[in-house]
Amino acid sequence: MFFLLFALISSNVLAQNAHLKSGPMLGYSEMKEVAIWVQTDAQAEVFLCYWPISYPDSSHFTEVFFTQKQEGFTALLVADTLEPGNTYQYEVFIDNQPVLLPYPTQFSTQPLWKWRTEPPDFGFAMGSGTYINEKRYDRPGNGYGGGYQIFNSMKEVQPDFMLWLGDNIYLREPDWNSRTGIMHRYTHTRSLPEMQEFLASTHHYAILDDHDFGPNDSDRGFWNQNETLRAFGLFWANPGYGVGELKGAITAFQWSDCDFFLLDNRTYRAPNNRLTGEKTQLGEAQLQWLFDNLAASYATFKFVVLGGQFLNDSGVYESYTNYGFDKERERIIKFIYDENIQNVVFLTGDVHYSEISVLKAEGKPTIWDITSSPLNSGPNKNALKQKNTLRLPESVISQRNFCLVNVTGTQAERLLQVSFFDSDGKLLYSYNIEREN
Repeated sequence: MFFLLFALISSNVLAQNAHLKSGPMLGYSEMKEVAIWVQTDAQAEVFLCYWPISYPDSSHFTEVFFTQKQEGFTALLVADTLEPGNTYQYEVFIDNQPVLLPYPTQFSTQPLWKWRTEPPDFGFAMGSGTYINEKRYDRPGNGYGGGYQIFNSMKEVQPDFMLWLGDNIYLREPDWNSRTGIMHRYTHTRSLPEMQEFLASTHHYAILDDHDFGPNDSDRGFWNQNETLRAFGLFWANPGYGVGELKGAITAFQWSDCDFFLLDNRTYRAPNNRLTGEKTQLGEAQLQWLFDNLAASYATFKFVVLGGQFLNDSGVYESYTNYGFDKERERIIKFIYDENIQNVVFLTGDVHYSEISVLKAEGKPTIWDITSSPLNSGPNKNALKQKNTLRLPESVISQRNFCLVNVTGTQAERLLQVSFFDSDGKLLYSYNIEREN
């Protein structure tokens, strides 16, 4: 009888696990609130049970979320009975049955440190260009994606969070003109088995770039951007999407003593090849929002997260010095100089190679640009042919890779330890950036 009961229970649990399409994925983390994202394969009731690791008998529950087809069967669950600086274990329930996963599921809240201690050290991973092959819809020939083990390698370095720098999916021709196609592409990418443990164990934030937004090099003219922006919001768990009346994939968050400003370089972007009219990537409203936040920030480092390269002065690809966007780049640099805003670091992707660029001018704040690309899409083998005079020559990496940034030290002597790793987790290059005082 016991074995029959055990078999029935095991069969029931396996049936519930079958309803989990992808995730769970940890989203934003605050001191009193954490978001967890889940996708089911059909309409279902989803909720989360969570408890402090130090008090396993103190369980709390999120509200029940009903997944629906028109939302890609996604659920955004918010754990809101939390205290700062704690680690919690969590369990996903689908249709009132627990989902058993072969790896631990934990999340942490940010600590309350200001006025009490030195800022906590932390680390974050980042990268752009995630291409998951699907032969029936891909271009003929060898698959553009590969090296899926990189997602496990990122998990192994144990970052506090991951920054997805755009091209997190690659919409194909059958995808970008319909909600059905867009949902399919997100679901196909997010369901990759090698990605699941990383999603469940690390907090995730994301920006978008052209391949998330629409066709290659897409801009504000793309007719179906309402659907791609909607899907971006459904499949990520950022703190927000847009600010006030400013729409798009725009948000900000703080981690320890650092500010992160996540920008949208597609929703307001003028077409690359348009010859008349003002050339802008961000649009005036978003640009002023960035200026206001940079000027008001008390953070040690101000990270500006952007899809395409900012400092690269070679005038190639979709950097700020190509297609006539250089005037907006000059405005941003001038603003940083005029306001004397120190320790501004751009975090960028897009170009399918990695490098560190730096702009130094006597008597002016130093500006950095850390480019991390690609994660597992095709690498650009022509990086060294691009005459970027601001790059650190030894920093160029023309293979699949990811970046880990560790923020360490006292507030007065804060340090960025920037390290690049290959798909298998082997260290390729490292560089330290000291706080400018």
